[in-house]
Amino acid sequence: MTASRDFSLASLYAALDAHRQSRGLSWTQAVAEINRTSVRVSIHPISRSTVTGMRSKTTVEADGVLQMLIWLNRTPESFVPGLDGNGGDTRWPAMLPHQILRFDTAKLHRAIDVIRGERDLTWSQVAEEIGVGRAHVTHLAKGGRTAFPHVMRMVTWLGRPASDFMRVSEW
Repeated sequence: MTASRDFSLASLYAALDAHRQSRGLSWTQAVAEINRTSVRVSIHPISRSTVTGMRSKTTVEADGVLQMLIWLNRTPESFVPGLDGNGGDTRWPAMLPHQILRFDTAKLHRAIDVIRGERDLTWSQVAEEIGVGRAHVTHLAKGGRTAFPHVMRMVTWLGRPASDFMRVSEW
């Protein structure tokens, strides 16, 4: 996948900044809303520097990005050039105060493995086609975390919406 077809962290930052400014919020206030601290105390809150640092980062932890997308009510696909901006469901699942939306990386790994088997590919070939390191794909089997833009490269390779691989989780 070429960088021009990657999930754009810079565009996500710009959208967050525009939404923040349109509401007259400081970054501290915006991040508090993203963390939903008015509803619950986050155990692992997203930091202000994580959000504002996206202007120059090449990867960001995926679960944090999901919280930002919820705040914007936008899909991950809406930040990938060439994909249907409405791809995936923006009706985010109802979550209790002690829950968070995460990627189900084990499910993502199983889906990739099915295609890998059908096409008789090695994990190295799969990783090369997707545009990520082999270890990034294979560690998903353990249910570990992933990052943007990598997760969008994987779901795009599968031809499925990112929402297929999201789950509500306990903190």
